[in-house]
Amino acid sequence: MEDFIHLHVHTYYSILDGQSPVEKLVDKAVANGMRGMAITDHGNMFGVKELYNYCNKINGKLKEQGKEPFKPIFGCEMYVARRTKADRVKEKGDAGGYHLIVLAKNYHGYKNLIKLVSRAWVDGFYSKPRTDRADLEKYHEDLIVCSACIAGEVPAKILKGDIPGAREAIEWYKSIFGDDYYLELQRHEVKDPNQRANRETFPLQQRANKELIKLAKEYGIKVVCTNDCHFVDQENAEAHDHLLCLSTGKELNDPTRMLYSKQEWFKTREEMNEIFADVPEALSNTLEILDKVETYSIDHSPIMPFFPIPKEFGTEEETRKRISPEELFREFTTDE
Repeated sequence: MEDFIHLHVHTYYSILDGQSPVEKLVDKAVANGMRGMAITDHGNMFGVKELYNYCNKINGKLKEQGKEPFKPIFGCEMYVARRTKADRVKEKGDAGGYHLIVLAKNYHGYKNLIKLVSRAWVDGFYSKPRTDRADLEKYHEDLIVCSACIAGEVPAKILKGDIPGAREAIEWYKSIFGDDYYLELQRHEVKDPNQRANRETFPLQQRANKELIKLAKEYGIKVVCTNDCHFVDQENAEAHDHLLCLSTGKELNDPTRMLYSKQEWFKTREEMNEIFADVPEALSNTLEILDKVETYSIDHSPIMPFFPIPKEFGTEEETRKRISPEELFREFTTDE
């Protein structure tokens, strides 16, 4: 069996889309013998500190047992604007973007990821928090990127029959990220004939996968397999389906509502090996990414804003002796 870790994982911080508690994901990964995992919530990094804290707690117990530490990978599934993040014309596809998995290799990469995500919300928000190629190029250092699900640029263009466009995207990402750019394979096959689920996704994934594997060999790019995880265990699929109804404002029995394939649980190494037995390198390459990622601390003291003291208050030293920071703040922020 090939070793494997998850690199495409949504927690309950992917609001009304992901259902998984961070702690339960880590517990399942550790129990299954995985060496680490990433979290990649949609457009945000809200779960990063919870993942970091819980892994520290777990690693204390693993150390007592003489076991290797479990490594968290901090990431985000970002939206890349189809044109630039400054464009805001719905009819031209600007209200969204191509999906892209972005992972931090080390503390410098973590800070670059923070910059990308923050700028996506502050400067790029239009229906979704969007980044673009200009920002990805500017803040690319020490980041690993994967081509994401079939909503990613490369697979989406493949499925549209735009192979030249897919090639252009591959060439651009490879020119920026080099060996830290991976093509991503997913297989969400619904095998239960009685289950109400999305059966359209799997054939599209297979079509995209065939071309992705071919292009990977041509360009010398490695492939990784992922499962688009949105809930922890297989039996959580129906509860997650109810969550989607809340998200979309649809009735459960609405025949036209959005459905997931219900294959989006946090699968074990054994389950992933069964699904990708014909592409063993896609499994083992997930460990290559894990080994590229450093262990680092994201703890730091509170970062407080600097407020210069007006001249009428006197010197800074005199002011701080005479008035407390709380009183000074009140002076700055009230008209009293």
